[in-house]
Amino acid sequence: MSESAGSVKTVKVWREAALRCRKLRSDLRQLGLSGLRLPDNLGQVHVLNLANNSLQELPEGLDAGSLANLRALILRRNRFCRLPPPLWALGQLDELDLAHNCLGQLRGELACLRRLRKLCLSHNQLRLLPPELGLLGRLEELDLSFNQLAQLPATFGQLQGLRTLDLDHNRLTHFPPQLLQLGRLEELDFSGNCVRALPPEIPRLRSVKILWLSGLQLPCLPDTFCRLGALESLMLDNNALRSLPPSFGDLGLLKMINLSSNRLEDFPAALLQLGNLEELYLSRNGLSAIPPKISNLGKLAALWLDNNKVRYLPDSIVELVDLEELVLQGNQIAILPDSFGKLSKVSLWKIKDNPLIQPPYEVCMKGIPYIAAYQKELALSQPAVKPRLKLVLMGSKCAGKTSLRRCLVGNMSSLPAIHGKGIEVTPWVADAEKNLTFIVYDLAGDQNYDLIQPFFLSPGALYVLVVSLKAYASDRFYELVGYFLHLLGARVPHGVVCVVGAHVDQCNEKEVEEKCLDIHHQIALQEKRDVEVMQAVAEKVDGALGQEFDLRATSPHAPFYGVSDKNLRRKKAQVQYLLNNRLQILSPVIAVSCQEDHIGINRLKDKLLSVAEHREIFPNLHRVLPKSWQRLEELHYKPQELWLSWWDSARLGLQAGLTEDRLQSALSYLHESGKLLYFEDSLTLKECVFHNLTKLIDILNVFFQRDASVLLQKLLADANIDELRATQLHHYVEGFLLHGLLPLHIIRLLLKPHIKTQQDLHLILELLEKMGLCYCLNKPKITPLNGAAVWFKFPCYVKNEVPHAEAWINGSNLTGQPFAIEQLQVEYSFPFLFPPGLFARYSVQINSHIVHRSDGKYQIFAYRGKVPVVISYRPTQSSLQADTLSIASHASLPNIWTAWQAIIPLVEELNVLLQEWPGLYFTVHVLCSKCLKRGSSNPHTFPGELLTQSRPEGVTEIICPKNGSERVDVALVYPPTPTVISPCC
Repeated sequence: MSESAGSVKTVKVWREAALRCRKLRSDLRQLGLSGLRLPDNLGQVHVLNLANNSLQELPEGLDAGSLANLRALILRRNRFCRLPPPLWALGQLDELDLAHNCLGQLRGELACLRRLRKLCLSHNQLRLLPPELGLLGRLEELDLSFNQLAQLPATFGQLQGLRTLDLDHNRLTHFPPQLLQLGRLEELDFSGNCVRALPPEIPRLRSVKILWLSGLQLPCLPDTFCRLGALESLMLDNNALRSLPPSFGDLGLLKMINLSSNRLEDFPAALLQLGNLEELYLSRNGLSAIPPKISNLGKLAALWLDNNKVRYLPDSIVELVDLEELVLQGNQIAILPDSFGKLSKVSLWKIKDNPLIQPPYEVCMKGIPYIAAYQKELALSQPAVKPRLKLVLMGSKCAGKTSLRRCLVGNMSSLPAIHGKGIEVTPWVADAEKNLTFIVYDLAGDQNYDLIQPFFLSPGALYVLVVSLKAYASDRFYELVGYFLHLLGARVPHGVVCVVGAHVDQCNEKEVEEKCLDIHHQIALQEKRDVEVMQAVAEKVDGALGQEFDLRATSPHAPFYGVSDKNLRRKKAQVQYLLNNRLQILSPVIAVSCQEDHIGINRLKDKLLSVAEHREIFPNLHRVLPKSWQRLEELHYKPQELWLSWWDSARLGLQAGLTEDRLQSALSYLHESGKLLYFEDSLTLKECVFHNLTKLIDILNVFFQRDASVLLQKLLADANIDELRATQLHHYVEGFLLHGLLPLHIIRLLLKPHIKTQQDLHLILELLEKMGLCYCLNKPKITPLNGAAVWFKFPCYVKNEVPHAEAWINGSNLTGQPFAIEQLQVEYSFPFLFPPGLFARYSVQINSHIVHRSDGKYQIFAYRGKVPVVISYRPTQSSLQADTLSIASHASLPNIWTAWQAIIPLVEELNVLLQEWPGLYFTVHVLCSKCLKRGSSNPHTFPGELLTQSRPEGVTEIICPKNGSERVDVALVYPPTPTVISPCC
């Protein structure tokens, strides 16, 4: 690790809260007691840990005589309401920890502990401090955070040896003048008090290196503040600062400053004089520009500018070559400076929610190396702009999508519309003069295609929701309109939707007007209800954040029981994202007819064109590409094969002017933008490029028609098939539609018109498995000598139930006897929408983790090693309830870690899948094991955020409020180690 990187990690105290997590000296002999059986050799003990024992008094036998060599006493997380009298005799103590107790006051006898160097009294109920505290002249570290102090004793300034003082989250309404007497103080945390101004005399804290002033709502800093010449780290986030003093640049030793969540509209020029600055946090302000002289900060390793109003970055930013963290999301940046690839050390990079066109969004999201490759290619090749936009037609079956597509594209014929053909893609040159082309995706409304339709819902597309006005009625709103809006909002938050009422010719004029108005009204009502639900969640989170963590951790009835502030802030950010990124639903509903009169079609075309050309809505329409990339895309459209090898693609790259080393970044962009499929992270699939998406869609349509007659027709296409063989094929089709099972040779027959070689078949099945559509039941490592059939499972076709798994999940074995073991169950709840096809895809994704599986339509019973697991999906029977998906296991309490070991990888797989739905709101809970054992129909639920938290130190049981004060072992709520992937979005 480089010296600068090491110093950066040292400075990052504000995120890791290192100041509050110091450990006792490791060179002392330590004794921790549980059960309070005191040993005979107490006289030899240097450090005595009595934490987490619910003590109200010290045990008998602990006195000055028995603890003659004691140097550190840890009494945190007990129930002391006063200082135990035996303490006064321990005059030799160096360290005393009484955090997390119930102390309301301190007695003057505290002065007996004259040798104390470290005293921790945080998280108590102290309102006043005794004057005798000032007599502790050797005190170096004092933690008084999270109390109710409104003032400090006049003698506080006598603590001249104090180096570290923590006063955050008290009730101080002014900056105590006593603090200004502490000339040796090096670290001060004064955050979370009620102070609105700092005193002009603050430079008297001449030794302060680390200063926390977060959450004070300071409107300004005194000019004298800039004379704190020793400052190295400064936390000023969550204040009301609009500017910094002109002489702020005099703080020449400053290495880190956090100015997030203030009211800065102009970048403070004084910051540019801080040549030693390594970390600069300016998130959530109102900045619109970054000055070119940002390059003065040559040592900068972390720069956070997210959620401002920045429109462009200066070219000089690329001179910050030591940057490791660059966070720019939530701004208005369209173009990144040239030579951005110089920032090669950046490992933490966030750029989403910007209207990027150069480089395109898809390139930027891949990271700095891809941006560098794009800019290098742009320098070697001419830039090109080719306006193309994805237009997606969606809606229920027989809504009129196919007719509308033909009408828009211009090849309406006298032939009747064909329904249920699956997914079709058609180019439409909407404006030849401007060379504007829509790539029109016509998504089948048949539920058979629910599993694959989400793959075609992507950011940067324009969506047309088609509703048959003939079929529409107010009580069918959710089925025909509301559901599709929820689906799109969950998959593509902030997507743009135009609602079209079709089949106008089959309704009278009054019906058309009334139904269009009703659709408009119902959309507004649904949106209002959804927003109110999310706002209620946000208020609940704010309420929890307003409480002290101690209160949340000890109050079972409190919302978000035990959830850390960090997880609450993450949840608040998630909810705020969902509120800020609602669908952009265009108004009004446009009524059309696709018959000869073409009512409303020209109006719809004009609407689509005007929206598409709106730069703020669709900046990607004007994306700038290297001409070689555009040429590569065009060359890949020509070959008629199903796929191309890497080398075939490389030859096309040479024709486009791309050498082999520049090909990968171009293919990566074309994959991310949906032009072709190239999986660079797959050992098998990275050797080929699926360029012919039309043929791939045809293959997907084969598997998802669910029509026995169509499937049989494909299988019986060979005229030489005899009656016996036809009967066998019929059985295979029945098994497929009932159990989702198909042998390899039948798949080969179904795909015969689409594939030519065995390799085609192999790659298609690999691709289907990669997409989570099927998995191999008995994949052979070598070619079977006995000719045994290789079978594939398509979970979305499974229709049977698994009763023994249902019995297991309800806490009974097959004979109905209750288990004498503990159950673990993690439950995901989806109040608005359960993503279509999620359970089937999840079933495929977990296949590598489980064995001996037995699948039902809504349930999977399997083993992880020797540990049983059950995955259950419960669709709601009422709009007032939520769909749920749960993952459960069981084991005896001493072996409960094995159940966690079985569940956690499955939880993490589900979390990965849910990341594909950034606009989806869901909650996660850990069900109470005691309630499950009792067979409760409504078990208590602990917050799922606890899955990402370490088990609380020293806590062995937590309370379930559903059954009085029943206690649950902490091992049944917290996994042994936190999950790697958070269940929060």
